[in-house]
Order: sequence, then structure tokens, then C-alpha cells
Amino acid sequence: MEDLKKKIREVPDFPKPGILFYDLTTLLKDREGLRQVIDLLTQEFEGKKIDKVVGIESRGFIFAPAIAYNLNAGLVLVRKKGKLPAESISAPYALEYGEDVLEMHKDAIERDEQVLIVDDLIATGGTAAATVQMVLQLGGKVVALAFIVELGSLKGREKLIGLEVFSILTY
Repeated sequence: MEDLKKKIREVPDFPKPGILFYDLTTLLKDREGLRQVIDLLTQEFEGKKIDKVVGIESRGFIFAPAIAYNLNAGLVLVRKKGKLPAESISAPYALEYGEDVLEMHKDAIERDEQVLIVDDLIATGGTAAATVQMVLQLGGKVVALAFIVELGSLKGREKLIGLEVFSILTY
């Protein structure tokens, strides 16, 4: 996994002073790195019944479609407030550098569907917890949450107690 870590650029003081941003664009441009990440995430959930893969805006949109395709599942997008065109549900969340609201189409998940939630990174767990809340509100069942990077010191897993959390890399 160290080879994958070397492909991720660390950008200090972005988006504001004191934040160390893990820029996955350097991993994405590397064909072997991109393939390895998609394969690892897919392999982790092969054999589990996944009806929908939920991608969280915006970098979750990069990984979720490939994983959904590989798992023969549908794809659901979770967006920031005001970006979805049809009737939506919402959940507020706090992150390490501010607050926002996430939304999901009201008809995106059907009762008892098995859901995998995907994002590029888990930090404080705010966006992940808000997404879990919306999936449950619609009657879905969260099978697991999957991330490329986990910032362990920010303890995002603590907002996801009782749920399976898989991350490829931990900083």
C-alpha cells in the first residue's frame, strides 16, 4: 500500500490554513494506481449482495460508478444542497472546515435495498454519517462504507459505530 500512498499529493493549507489536503488527482492520473484502487474496492465487496452504490459528491463520483458497474449494482449520487433536479431528502453535516447540507433523490433507494456508500476520503465522518442517515430514512440497509483514504486521527469511524468501514489507506 505504500506505493499507493506515494501517488497521493499532500497539499498543506488547502482549502484553508491548517488543513492538510490529500490530493488524489495524482493517483487518478496513474493508470496502475487507479486500476489498483478500483480493483481493491470491488474485491472487498464481491460476493456481498449490493443493490446500490452511493457516491458522495464530488470525488466519490469518480470511484462509485466503476464499483457499481463491477458489482452489477445501481448508482446513486449524493449531492450538495440545490444540485439535484427532483424531489430530495437532505441531511446537514459538519466537516473539519465548515458546515453544509447533502441531498439525495427521494426515489433513489427502495426499502430493504442493500447499499454500499463510497467516497474518496473519511476525515471527521460528517458526510458519511449524513449519507447513512439518508439511506436509512429511505428504508435502505447500509452494507458498508468504503474509502480510499482514512485520516485516523480525526476519528471519523466514531460517527459510524456498528457499520462496516473499509479504507485502503490510513494516515
